[in-house]
Amino acid sequence: MALYLVQHGKSLPKDVDPDQGLSKEGIAEVERIAQVAKGYHIHVRQILHSTKERARQTSAIFQGALIPEEPMQVMAGLQPLDDVKAVAGQITGERDLMIVGHLPFMERLTSYLIIGYVEKRIFKFQNGGIVCLDRDPETGDWFIKWSLMPNIK
Repeated sequence: MALYLVQHGKSLPKDVDPDQGLSKEGIAEVERIAQVAKGYHIHVRQILHSTKERARQTSAIFQGALIPEEPMQVMAGLQPLDDVKAVAGQITGERDLMIVGHLPFMERLTSYLIIGYVEKRIFKFQNGGIVCLDRDPETGDWFIKWSLMPNIK
């Protein structure tokens, strides 16, 4: 089963919005990526997100486009500097799951799942982009299957 890791969309500066919700550009980019994912028939059973407003809004856009079987839900431990090992231990790979969070957490989680440590970045996320991980059925090892980013430059 697939694990879809998403960095929230571009957000407003704190002086404009103390909650740092999504900017107009952030909303537009996430909507575009969500529609592309829908066009590719991406199946997600559930979307989990951090407590921050920009992650909730990003999740809601994906929820509306992909129509997961279960409602989106807040997940503890997804803040930018949280310990990725705690979250990694909860990911079984038994269901198609999307997790929406922040940097550096998402990059560190990807590194930890694939190479076993967080110090080396193996993928550079973009706001609103998706990185799809999958597990080798024979070894149980995670690998990057594909990515879908708002910008290719």
